[in-house]
Amino acid sequence: MPKIVFLPHAEICPEGKVVEAESGVSVIDAALANDIEIEHACEKACACTTCHVIVREGFYSLEEPDELEEDLLDKAWGLEPESRLSCQAIVDDEDLVVEIPKYTINQVSEKH
Repeated sequence: MPKIVFLPHAEICPEGKVVEAESGVSVIDAALANDIEIEHACEKACACTTCHVIVREGFYSLEEPDELEEDLLDKAWGLEPESRLSCQAIVDDEDLVVEIPKYTINQVSEKH
């Protein structure tokens, strides 16, 4: 089963965390199932950028983003070439290393 390494984030997971994820599950669902509260203001509908992550390792094992995701990513804070919306990044069979950016463009945290 693939593993996802979430790098330390001062507020969301200060120690970082390694979780197992079944192939076919989204990065955000794997995070939420393991008490890593990544913001998701649009409830994982690919309608915002609050679940933006940077895939530091394993990026090319993910399917390519569609045009809607790419358009949304253009609005994300701290966009990098390996940026993805975690609601759209589906785990395949390769381990991932994921960084949660320090900020989102969300003005108010919903704390789901």
